[in-house]
Amino acid sequence: MEEKVIKHFALAGNPNCGKTTLFNSLTGSTAHVGNWPGVTVDKREGIYKKGKEKVDIVDLPGIYSLSPYTPEEVVSRNFILDDKPDCVINIVDATNLERNLYLTTQILEMDVPVVVALNMMDVLEKSGDKIDSHELEKRLGVPVVEISALKEKNLDELMTRAIEASCHSRKGVTVLNDSNLIHLIKDCEIAFRGKNVNNPLFHAIKLVENDEIETKNHPDLVKMVDEYKNQFKSDTFGDDFEAIIADDRYKYITKYFAPLIKRSEKTIEGKKKLTLSDKIDKVLTNKWAGIPIFIAILFVIFHFVFSEDLFYLGAMGVNFSMNFEGTAFEGLFWTDGGINSIGVFSANLLNSITGLITTSINGAMEAAKVEPALIGFVCDGVLGGLFAVLGFLPQILWLFLFFSIMEDTGYMARVAFILDRIFRKFGLSGRAFIPMIMGFGCSVPATINTRTLASEEERIATIRVIPFFSCGAKLPILTAVAGGLASSAFHISNPELVTLGMYLLGMIVAIVSVLFMRNTTMRGEVPPFIMELPAYHLPQFKALMIHLWDKCKHFVKKAFTIILLSTILIWFLSNFTWQYQYIGAEDGGVKDSILANIGQLIQPLFTPLGFGSQLRSGGWVFAVAAITGLIAKENVVATLGVLAAFFIGQSVDVEADGGIEAVAIMIQQTGISVPGAIAFIAFNMLTIPCFAAVATAKAELRKGTLKWTLLFWIIVSYVVSTMIYTIGEFWWTSFIWAAVIALTVVGIIYYNKYRDLKKIK
Repeated sequence: MEEKVIKHFALAGNPNCGKTTLFNSLTGSTAHVGNWPGVTVDKREGIYKKGKEKVDIVDLPGIYSLSPYTPEEVVSRNFILDDKPDCVINIVDATNLERNLYLTTQILEMDVPVVVALNMMDVLEKSGDKIDSHELEKRLGVPVVEISALKEKNLDELMTRAIEASCHSRKGVTVLNDSNLIHLIKDCEIAFRGKNVNNPLFHAIKLVENDEIETKNHPDLVKMVDEYKNQFKSDTFGDDFEAIIADDRYKYITKYFAPLIKRSEKTIEGKKKLTLSDKIDKVLTNKWAGIPIFIAILFVIFHFVFSEDLFYLGAMGVNFSMNFEGTAFEGLFWTDGGINSIGVFSANLLNSITGLITTSINGAMEAAKVEPALIGFVCDGVLGGLFAVLGFLPQILWLFLFFSIMEDTGYMARVAFILDRIFRKFGLSGRAFIPMIMGFGCSVPATINTRTLASEEERIATIRVIPFFSCGAKLPILTAVAGGLASSAFHISNPELVTLGMYLLGMIVAIVSVLFMRNTTMRGEVPPFIMELPAYHLPQFKALMIHLWDKCKHFVKKAFTIILLSTILIWFLSNFTWQYQYIGAEDGGVKDSILANIGQLIQPLFTPLGFGSQLRSGGWVFAVAAITGLIAKENVVATLGVLAAFFIGQSVDVEADGGIEAVAIMIQQTGISVPGAIAFIAFNMLTIPCFAAVATAKAELRKGTLKWTLLFWIIVSYVVSTMIYTIGEFWWTSFIWAAVIALTVVGIIYYNKYRDLKKIK
């Protein structure tokens, strides 16, 4: 039987209208993410399989209009015009009907079948309000379907009507028939028809708006608009035709669509009663309580992911673990008497499995009398580093799950709102916090998201500090070293506090760095921050699982490509001399290896940071790990996992706890201090990010800026780590650092005054 032709649909709508939730509900596991050709803007695409015909669905970026102000708007506009989808499903937030319909009126001007998905109807009905969707359908002239993407209500009906609409051609219509510019629009439309241009009405309106793309592509028609401008003057907007058209759109929406919203009787003296979201916001966005609550929420998240004493029972002297010593449950549920958090439990479970795999393979290869070099290659080089990184996958996924819940509930938007008050004082708007907080997941999409920022200076400053928000790849470094400190002779309790402290350190360094840049090389006005706060709602389980699956695939793919190749290279360099003579871990000959020679060469560079020449024999491993981390941050722990064999021998299972025991023994063997270990974490967290993030930053920054950005990352990470080590090791150096900071601030103030006076003259 011949396969039916796949139709192509596009999802278009404002940010926070539920478009992504609808996309996930329709496409499920078939969704995949890439980039638009030639543009680093996310392209999400998937297949809808429930109907009679398979439908390819493209999730266009969230936009407010089809004017070419942002790359997202250009991408959405060009896709509809050039790729000619069989239907555009326009998602409209029913709770903000008038504002959302502004984009709808522009889409309707294109010659493409359109179906309006009236989303969040469950929220609207809960508030007691109603929309006459049947009358709205008549006035729009296209099908309107009431849905709830979150609860997956009426989605099949939506797709059925969209498929029906796609079977019939449609000509664009406009709501500007009562506009004073309609005669000019019609004349331009006739001109475009004469040139056989598709979507003539849309192009005509954009030309009248003096649209940048239209004026560039059709300079011969610009004269028609200019001549009309000379004869036409508006009392309110002068000859700003774009403002006139925007005003006419809103007037039409207010006159013909706004009356279709039937407000409930919950209105008192014209003011709506506070909703549940409003009441929650009075607490979470409070001027004084907002930020402490955010920090407290972060602590709870980190505690549930990283703590080995979840309810502090171990700290109170309660010991459950004694009954499980020597059993399969030892170390899974309890550690030193304390109950493990869900993150530690799942990580220990996975590490137990990977440790068993390594032990079995090692035993089988020894029984088969395989060459020691090959055993070392497989067990130490491949599995040692690989499993040391994969051991942190459960905690990364738990952390990402909690952050996704915060984002999907609408809380992250509130955090951006409350931080706007602080960010504005440092030269950034609260909008910059969105890409920054995305950096907790991955620096690549976070860097791409800076395109929403208004000014070039704000974009550059934000891109430079995004790596300071520790991504999932840096999590193994934080956990392994913090856990190593807890397991070593230092016996630091509550390693999750060290992890939380490093996350907060990244935020503080980011704010200070922005403050420095915006008061020196990147001075400028802070653009206004306008953001719609979506109503709180429970996240969709299916959407969360799709996000986790994407994260898991990305991490595992990276582990079996870049990280695997890196661990093999590290094993080779640490097991062979310059004469290509093999030396095994049991021989203790690592000091003669290629890697040891390279490490000893660069080790002095890190002496001010606490993990340089002051360490005992083998201390070069920390310098080497920091350098390999420039390729991929997971390599730091992978490197330590591979090199651990030289310190603890093959009899100790490196993967059993994700490398924490290996790091603990390295700390004891090399003599690194607590300040030095924390400085090691800080350096890897703040320095040049992975190659993928650097490549993305290069694409987003203007030409010639990347080299200064790389230098910025190196200097910041080196200075901050040196400060941590010297103050932690020699407390009196805090006075020296305070004097240096004070002199720097005074220097900046006087420099800015001098530059301002020079401008006046």
